[in-house]
Amino acid sequence: MNVILETTRLSLRELVPDDLDFVAEMLADPEVMRYYPKTYSRCEAQGCMAAQIEKYRSDGYGLWRVSLLGSPAPIGLVGLVRQEVDGETFHEIGYLIHRPYWRRGYATEAALGVRRFAFEVCGLPHVVSLVRPENVPSVAVAKRLGMAPEREIRFGGFQHLVYGLSSVTYLASTAPIDLRPGCVAEGCA
Repeated sequence: MNVILETTRLSLRELVPDDLDFVAEMLADPEVMRYYPKTYSRCEAQGCMAAQIEKYRSDGYGLWRVSLLGSPAPIGLVGLVRQEVDGETFHEIGYLIHRPYWRRGYATEAALGVRRFAFEVCGLPHVVSLVRPENVPSVAVAKRLGMAPEREIRFGGFQHLVYGLSSVTYLASTAPIDLRPGCVAEGCA
């Protein structure tokens, strides 16, 4: 399995076909999907996984499976996703943690690792998180990433706030998350 990065408590790796049971369960949960257009069937979840696996090949990154260090059990999906919205390209830090693992700081911790990957491995100049305004927990994560609201856009049929962070602001920050040495994948497409 291709581990992309590790944080103090978490491991992020690429999805594989054996992850379908977990992904299908999480994407079918109405509370987890509360701020998404709908829940997903198993077949739709499989399609989402296939899209992420293709993103690994085309972009060098995508949403990754998150698990607790030392545990094979997944807890969510967090990663870096290239989004096209109205002809504009965004590099989004996306985070979705399964309900049994909420309120433990896992989304923030994993997203901080992805933030470091985006800036320090991929060399991206800017990252965003696209968040529906009423999704208060995701707004809080975006703010913990050091992001600030930049504007509103229509995405997936809903209004979203674009929370963004530049590499200049990131590099000037004093407290980036520490990743375990040698656990960041080399290179980025």
